[in-house]
Amino acid sequence: MGTPIPLGNATLGELPSEVGVPAYDRSALTPGIVHFGVGGFHRAHEAMYLDALLNEGKALDWGIVGVGTMPGDARMRDAMKAQDCLFTLVLKHPDGSRDARVIGGMVDYLFAPDDPQAVLERLADPSTRIVSLTVTEGGYHVNQVTGEFDPNSPDLRADLAGDAPPKSVFGFITEAARMRRERGIPPFTVMSCDNLPGNGHIAEKMITAFAELKDPELAEHLRQDVAFPNCMVDRITPVTQQADIDDLAERFGVADRWPVVCEPFTQWVLEDNFGAGRPAFEEVGVQIVPDVVPYELMKLRLLNASHQALCYLGYLSGYRYAHEVCQDPLFVKFLLGYMENEGSPTLPEVPGVDLDAYRHQLIERFANPEVRDTLARLCAESSDRIPKWLVPVIQENLRNGRDIDRSALVVASWARYAEGVDEQGDPIDVVDRFKDKVMAAAAAQQDDDLAFLRDKDFFGNLVDDERFTTAYRGFLASLHERGARATLEELEGR
Repeated sequence: MGTPIPLGNATLGELPSEVGVPAYDRSALTPGIVHFGVGGFHRAHEAMYLDALLNEGKALDWGIVGVGTMPGDARMRDAMKAQDCLFTLVLKHPDGSRDARVIGGMVDYLFAPDDPQAVLERLADPSTRIVSLTVTEGGYHVNQVTGEFDPNSPDLRADLAGDAPPKSVFGFITEAARMRRERGIPPFTVMSCDNLPGNGHIAEKMITAFAELKDPELAEHLRQDVAFPNCMVDRITPVTQQADIDDLAERFGVADRWPVVCEPFTQWVLEDNFGAGRPAFEEVGVQIVPDVVPYELMKLRLLNASHQALCYLGYLSGYRYAHEVCQDPLFVKFLLGYMENEGSPTLPEVPGVDLDAYRHQLIERFANPEVRDTLARLCAESSDRIPKWLVPVIQENLRNGRDIDRSALVVASWARYAEGVDEQGDPIDVVDRFKDKVMAAAAAQQDDDLAFLRDKDFFGNLVDDERFTTAYRGFLASLHERGARATLEELEGR
């Protein structure tokens, strides 16, 4: 292929025919959504669904204005401005093939430190009816011990201290809500798209708690008049690598400064709770439902908990990627056993979902060698993940006399991983915001085999349950004496 074509409005007609391009007139788009946190996931998910609607000639008044507030977002600003806010979405299929499509629903990108007033005026504009968020779990400023709002980040403190232009996402949202109320403009909807259970509830609780510290009357307005829908989001979207940029140029002839790559699968379950309208997302595959909770629990206890079930044992066994683990029949048997016998029995009815098909589909997704999801990523921040995703499964199964063996092995494998040395004696880089505490507890296992379980912030009262501790002790001893694979073989050979 010849010289790659730089992506932009003027070059869309020159791109190879196998690259999908917007079928709509981008000049006819008007803003309706402001999105904070334009990263890979937003571009592979919400922006993709909107683009699908636009290609059907619908939702032309719902264009996206991206906003970045962090210093590192200047790079996204530069990429988007250089490409007229266009970017390429590349689907990585398991057989090595690729699909590439240019997404065109973003109409502008604002880097807040450049001009905070421009961001406020866009948020306060009557055309803005949804403010959506992918700001990561940390962006909600939740104290992980108390579950309450933590106002101690520098940007939050600055926003709470005076009348200067906002620095934080919370500062922008609350100030814009105040401006709209003063101007007689109906409130926007705040739509969290982050991978958090009850993400809408969390956004509402934390944003109103921030507002309470600044203006209690405004906080009451947010509670009473602003909609915060919950949603469940799912699409594996690895960080874009230089190899992805090069592959797009070589395979498709597109020069894109920051494409986004992802797996073919996508799911979005969205609560129908919008105060000022929304795009007809249901027409492009989004599940619009009255209650997101069953779908959230399904994802948390099957997909997310299975990631934890495979990552520590896989790493200790010598694997480094999720697809390697999920192409190993022993691990597949273990993961399906966990999902069928321990995860699924704790779920309520999930309308419209065949759980057996979903479980097997998860294995297929994890086994996709093109996604190259690292076990190191899945093992990171375990103290945020295991307590939310797996401990509730264990607690419910203990209460109901159901199987807990595979879950006990997962917890034991985290405890073994947190010792910081693999089975070959090589160091493990434990990435966790509670790293010191976690590794100290793991080191103490030499003298107290329940030391790791004694942290009630992570495990509640599991250390007091004899049935669980018996299973856990046995697995931890086996991991030390025989290794992860032999322990798995014994469990699955029973």
